[in-house]
Amino acid sequence: MSRGGTRVEKGEPERRCIVTGDVQPKAGLVRFVLGPDGLIYPDLAEKLPGRGIWVTADRAAIDRAAAKGLFARAARAPAKVPENLADLVEQGLAHRVVELISLVRKSGRAVVGFEKVKGWLADGRAKVLLQASDGSDRGKGKLWTPEGGRWFGCLTSAELGLAFGRDHAIHGALAAGGLTPRVISEAARLAGMRKQDGGQTAMKDMKTA
Repeated sequence: MSRGGTRVEKGEPERRCIVTGDVQPKAGLVRFVLGPDGLIYPDLAEKLPGRGIWVTADRAAIDRAAAKGLFARAARAPAKVPENLADLVEQGLAHRVVELISLVRKSGRAVVGFEKVKGWLADGRAKVLLQASDGSDRGKGKLWTPEGGRWFGCLTSAELGLAFGRDHAIHGALAAGGLTPRVISEAARLAGMRKQDGGQTAMKDMKTA
């Protein structure tokens, strides 16, 4: 169990957030590095060289790290922070989620549209339910979180549509396997940045409301 009370799977990599001090799974954090030019850069793919600086995937946490000089303290060196750092992180995560969903779709593990998604949910084929943040609550409430799966509402209809190769989309579903675990990981971070529930209960609560 981490300091924040998050249950950690055995063997799952953990890092300490420089803002909260909590040790938690990397999946809930964003990695930053200090570039050779003295600027702080988000490393969403976690591949850039240099010592990693980890912050909880939360806009307020990133803004606090920038305002309080915590990046420089963690880097043990002068560090310049872009004014729009949280925006860069959010935009980057949204792009990653859209690209990953697109790849899942091309592999045949995704469907879009109310009826197709409902069919997958009824048949137990869906692992992840995706619904646009700006879609109708009434329409979204007619679907449910897959048993043992996840629901995400952190993409707009335009972003979800882009992932499925159309102008806009409200409902999508992903099957288990393939790149779906990566979608879950990245969407959870984006949900944190956008202050939206990335858990399993949101649509269940909406259905029973």
